Amino acid sequence: MIDIENLHVHYESSEGRVHAVKGIDINVERGQFYTMLGPSGCGKTTTLRSVAGLERPSGGTITINDEPVFSATEHIMVPPYRREIGMVFQSYAIWPHMDVFNNVAFPLQEMKGRFSKAEIREKVMKALELVQLGGYEDRPAPFLSGGQQQRLALARALVREPAVLLLDEPLSNLDAKLREETRTEIRDLVKRLGITTIYVTHDQLEALTMSDVIAVMDQGLIVQEGSPVEIYRTPAVRFVADFIGLTNFIQGRVRSVGSNGNRMGEVETASGTIKCELPDGATTGSEVVIVVRPEDVNLMPASTAAGGENMLQGEVAAAMFMGDAKEYKIALKDSAIRLRLHPTTEIDEGQAVLVEIPAERCRALAG
Repeated sequence: MIDIENLHVHYESSEGRVHAVKGIDINVERGQFYTMLGPSGCGKTTTLRSVAGLERPSGGTITINDEPVFSATEHIMVPPYRREIGMVFQSYAIWPHMDVFNNVAFPLQEMKGRFSKAEIREKVMKALELVQLGGYEDRPAPFLSGGQQQRLALARALVREPAVLLLDEPLSNLDAKLREETRTEIRDLVKRLGITTIYVTHDQLEALTMSDVIAVMDQGLIVQEGSPVEIYRTPAVRFVADFIGLTNFIQGRVRSVGSNGNRMGEVETASGTIKCELPDGATTGSEVVIVVRPEDVNLMPASTAAGGENMLQGEVAAAMFMGDAKEYKIALKDSAIRLRLHPTTEIDEGQAVLVEIPAERCRALAG
């Protein structure tokens, strides 16, 4: 549906020529919700704007619905209005001097003579119903709430019935509770309509809850692509593990490796030996960093018999009540580890404890 091959984008800045996108490849299947996730300046919005036709790439090809819309070698650059896309900007770009109806109708009115007034009204009202703004068509756009303005921008993107929907951090201006409600609405809507969607965000929770596929970007490159579960549970590099959610890192050196394709091995750390999944190519003596999520760590009193694997001695350095959970910071010999337990857990600061890290829940990355 959307194919991007070897895409490069350069631009000039006060500091010289910047290579914003460095030869990425993306394939988005029909009806898929594809998210580009990464920090500011990683190239995700530049890539989205290239798909929309708002940026002219330096190299590569972009194809939408089997039609090339950009090719550096064939000198193809299809203008935005001729691409089968709808786009919602971070700022929404709503016209304050128009009412809701005319904001949504504007893209159709600009297609001179293609639709009659009756057809435009029918399409606008249908789009407003889709985003739960039916009955608001006569309201001045500035009189809408933030969430309603976001839905208005979405209705304007959908009114042309595009094959592709492009969303550039559309929820960043909403408060936390409204953002949570709206991301569910958007996900349900585009899935119901079967629209192929590319979504850009720096918010990890949005990416994990809304996406079929996530591409994590850093410095103009895609460093890992996969399902939300794959990205969260099996990060390929430290950047992904650190950027997605809360993660513990423990430095160590490989003590032993498995045989016959078994990737489980032992890593010697300052706090003790930890059995975990090793990275490809790991050898005895290799420096690695162990990655473990807070929810995968178990905590127990120091008096507990330490007979299992991956049992480390520590002391509670901090205990923080967070409402739905209690977060603990445990000081080990030369590092610290965080974990989250049920809010009724009663383990106090300063208490000696044992930390258990299940081997099947931790993995090592190349150091």
